[in-house]
Parts: sequence; structure tokens; C-alpha cells
Amino acid sequence: MQKIHVGFLGAGGIAQAHVYSIQALKFYYSEVPEIILESVASARKESRENFAQKFGFANAETVEEFAANEKLDAVFILGPNKVHFGHFKLALQMPNVKYIYLEKPVCSRLEEENEMKKLLAETDSSIKIQVGFQYLQTSSVREALKFWKSGKLGKPIHFDLKYYHGDYLQTAYREKRGTRLTPAPDGGAMADLGSHGISLIMAFLNEELEITCALQGGSFADVPVGSDLFSSISLFDPKTGAVGNMSASRVSSGSGDLVYLEIYAEKGAIRYSSQTSEYFEYYLEGSNQWIKQMVGSNYKPVTSFPSGHVPPGWLRSMVHAHYRFFTGDDATSFNTDLNHGLAVQRIVRETAGHLTIFRKKFKNE
Repeated sequence: MQKIHVGFLGAGGIAQAHVYSIQALKFYYSEVPEIILESVASARKESRENFAQKFGFANAETVEEFAANEKLDAVFILGPNKVHFGHFKLALQMPNVKYIYLEKPVCSRLEEENEMKKLLAETDSSIKIQVGFQYLQTSSVREALKFWKSGKLGKPIHFDLKYYHGDYLQTAYREKRGTRLTPAPDGGAMADLGSHGISLIMAFLNEELEITCALQGGSFADVPVGSDLFSSISLFDPKTGAVGNMSASRVSSGSGDLVYLEIYAEKGAIRYSSQTSEYFEYYLEGSNQWIKQMVGSNYKPVTSFPSGHVPPGWLRSMVHAHYRFFTGDDATSFNTDLNHGLAVQRIVRETAGHLTIFRKKFKNE
């Protein structure tokens, strides 16, 4: 059995979700590599040591020690947004690393995007790079995407996507997540949540979407004005002429963790909501009815744990993202590689510029 020694750069909340997903792989899939939790590194000694002890990593190291660890085959980049680019460069320089899992956003500045493109062109193609857009591994989204790509609904006309939650309305929640409240594009709702939405829209349409304008709402004294709590962008697809809106919110009370997508086309429409994640819906023009397409947890290879018909949750899609990352055994899934991550990052970065224009015109910034 193949053995893969894994290292984490980052020991926060998202790192816990990743170690859970790695440890859960054997429950869902019969043929997976043996994953050895080798090392975790983070800026704070206490944080990395507690994480290593709690979740079974062999070593808790400084970033410098981590970079010199020749046992590591796979690196997960899970720290604050502003260090993603630096940690990505570090992982590429580690001689034995063949797998890099990069959490979104992939970087923070245009200069970093350009250097990433250059690095990608120079990188050995045998190195697997995957960006953390696990919503594209939700089984209902996968099936909805397959149905959309069949062409039965025709050319898109307009679309709308929302990714909302309300946790940042709470002062205590904001205080614990200061690194996510940096000004856009490094922080803010569009970088943190909206990047998932942009990824979804690009998967259904294409990666050449253009942003035309942006709006920003919500303000608190402890949040920098450049960090969007709610933002909405208008998008245009130059290939099909379709237009639409994508909004991201950290301050929508009562929304839970809502991802909602709808696309209206010349021959019908399609929609998906995370609040009913076991199915998607479509409408064929002339049928006079919406069809509910039940999906459940329809993954390949077929899994019997706990059952294929149970609704897929947020963590289930992340588990499959890790299966895809470590095995490559899923040719039908959307490829969230670094090129996709950079396409999403372009819109995130351009959003920040449009938000600055909005604030100067309407907020007298």
C-alpha cells in the first residue's frame, strides 16, 4: 500500500476539518493510500504542539524545521490568507513533496498571481496541486453540473449565486477571527466565502467571467472599512452573453450556511440550495413543472458508508475532495487546480478595486 507522509502548514479551525477528512477516508473508500500524519507547523508553539498531540501528528515544528523535513510527501497550506503564497513557494522548494493542497484564496496580490503563473509553468507536472473549493465535490452539485453540461437547458441568459452566513454579527466571533478581517482582497467576505461562489459559477459557465461593478454593506467599529462584511458583484460572461450577480455575506442573520445557485437559460433553468443538499432542481421550457432530481451521496467509487442515499454534508464533500487529491481516481469531477484557483483570485482581486470605487463615491471614504 502506498504511504504518504502529510504535513500541515497551519493549525487553526480549517486544519481540523482537513485532518478529520483525511482520517475519515478509510470509512468511505476501500482503496486509499496509508496517510501518515508527519508534521504540523504554525507560528505559535503552543498552538502547533496542542494540535499535534490532539490529532496524532508525529511532530510539531517551526516553519523552518518543516521546510527541512525530508519525510514529507504532501503539504497542506492552511494558514492565514496572507501567507498562502509564501507557503506555496516553500512547498514547491521541498524536494520530496509531490502533493500540494492549497486553501483559498490562493494569494492576496496581483504580483503574487503573476509569480504563481510563472511558478506553475516551471513546476514538474507530476506534482499534484489542488485548491480547496470542496463545494464542487458536493454530490448534488456534481450531478447538477453534469446535467447542465449536457446542454439540455441551452445557452445561459442570467444567473444568481448567494453564499451567506451571519456569524460575524457577533462581537465575540469577530474577535477570534481578526486575520479574516483584513482589507480585501486579502480578507473579507468575497475572499473568504465569495471565492467558493465564484468557483461554482465558473465551473458552470467558464473562467473568463468579467466583473462590471461591486457593492458593499455592513459596518462595525472593529472591522476595517476595506474589509467587506457583505459584498455583491455583477458579472458578465463574454462567451455566452449571460449576466448575473454573486453575493457573499458574513452578516445575514438567520441564513445559516446558505449556498444558493440558480441559472436561467433559453430552454429552461436549474437551481441548487445547500439547505436541501440531497437534490437539485431543473425546469424544461414547456413542461410547466420543476423536476426534483434526488442525488443523496452519489459518489464514485460507490460508498456504502453510511449510505448512498443520505444527504451530503459540508464535511462529506471535503472528504471526497481529499480522496480525489490523494488518489486521482475521479476523472468526472471538476478539476480545481491552480489555474482554476488563479481564475477565481482574479475576480476576488478585481472586486476589491470595485469596492474601493463604490466606497469613495457613496461612502465618502
